[in-house]
Amino acid sequence: MQHLILGGARSGKSHYAEQLAEASNKQVIYIATGTAGDDEMQERINKHQSERHRYWETIEEPMLIADIIKKYASSNNYLLVDCLTLWLSNILFDAQGHYQEDVFLQQKQALLDILPDCHTDIALVSNEVGSGVVPMDKMTRRFVDEAGRLHQQLAKICSHVTLVTAGLPLALKH
Repeated sequence: MQHLILGGARSGKSHYAEQLAEASNKQVIYIATGTAGDDEMQERINKHQSERHRYWETIEEPMLIADIIKKYASSNNYLLVDCLTLWLSNILFDAQGHYQEDVFLQQKQALLDILPDCHTDIALVSNEVGSGVVPMDKMTRRFVDEAGRLHQQLAKICSHVTLVTAGLPLALKH
């Protein structure tokens, strides 16, 4: 089962994905995409790390998630990718905020290519960022546009799509 889990910031989407992983009774491979660009982000990462089950394997990979999915795809594993919007930011922009079109296109396509043939349970957590106002700057508009396109493409591939709001899951596709 491939499950796309969308929601806003602090909506409960990660917690929901973790509940699904726990209920699977499989070996959970937690693929964390966040990087600490400042102290506040490091605190967020530390909090997430401390809340994970100690028997889950955590792989911190900011860009090459398709490679990790391929490596750990097994019927005995439950893969949990958290989160795709951080990953999208990592592949779309370099550390200075410049577009890296070639990296973006390659990594996005690698993910889209591997999922249809991936026969392991996987939860893909992502922020729904397109529900607000149109951003004022070009970089943010590009990010929001690409996140929306990615979500649409993943929703076509995934057997399950859930929107989490205020900690409540709403099944969009199942």
